[in-house]
Amino acid sequence: QVQLVESGGGLVQAGGSLRLSCVASGSIRFNAMGWYRQAPGKQRDSVATISSGDTTNYEDSVKGRFTISRDNAKNTVYLQMNSLKPEDTAVYYCRDIWYGVWGQGTQVTVSL
Repeated sequence: QVQLVESGGGLVQAGGSLRLSCVASGSIRFNAMGWYRQAPGKQRDSVATISSGDTTNYEDSVKGRFTISRDNAKNTVYLQMNSLKPEDTAVYYCRDIWYGVWGQGTQVTVSL
């Protein structure tokens, strides 16, 4: 079973950028992958997904600001986050949608 490790989170000021990475322990070439986030006291919601054919979908609040991409040669999925807002503050999780596997999460905090 594939394991996922996220990195790239941190503290950033509003308007700034971060790039999250999710490295899988095995091939993800044929797997749909996604990024999700969970703010304190809220449910975990989908942020962006990417199919094995590179079709992408985004939650409305991040459209135009976030970009999901994948590098199958590196077994890695990325989430480029620009124009960050305080409401983007959350723990961000990577998911192998095909296998239903979650990473451990990485904290993103956006300050005013």
